[in-house]
Amino acid sequence: MRARGHDKQPLEPVEDDLIMHLERDQFVAETSRPVPQAALGRYAKAGLWGLRVFVVVVSAMVVYTFIDRLH
Repeated sequence: MRARGHDKQPLEPVEDDLIMHLERDQFVAETSRPVPQAALGRYAKAGLWGLRVFVVVVSAMVVYTFIDRLH
């Protein structure tokens, strides 16, 4: 098996290049298909929840600081 960077041809066709050649209704149909949820492990899910909590806490701090500086 050769490394991907050394192949003369890509292993999979690049769909981004193909999408620009679609008709408008074909493009809408292709982009409106739902993407299946990624299968994540327990640690990845915990990490993402941690990031969500972090964003909420930092957002609350920014709002508090903004309101505090108005006075």
